[in-house]
Amino acid sequence: MSSTPCVRELNLYRKYFDLVAAGAKTIEVRVKYSHLADLAAGDVIRFRIKGTDDTCEVEVRRVTEYPDFGALLDGEGTSRINPTATRDEQLAKIRAIYPPEKEGLGALAIEIGLLG
Repeated sequence: MSSTPCVRELNLYRKYFDLVAAGAKTIEVRVKYSHLADLAAGDVIRFRIKGTDDTCEVEVRRVTEYPDFGALLDGEGTSRINPTATRDEQLAKIRAIYPPEKEGLGALAIEIGLLG
């Protein structure tokens, strides 16, 4: 009997959703919230653009925890997170989404691969 992978639904902004759907974004960055603490390789993430029916499913290949977003960008490299922006631009955009108290929870680099 095989176990069914855990499916999580997470919202994404359109520009990042499009990069994931095109296969260009293979690392998703998230704060280590309690509901993501047990995310593991083999799980499935269904990304959704909030307020729409647009979805894209990916398989989690790896989850790596970092103390902050700067360490994550340095450890993972920026081209797989957002190939259209520099490291400094990415750090500024991530920190605009997540305030310092959220970043203090830890940062997750989630390596993903498109399903289907």
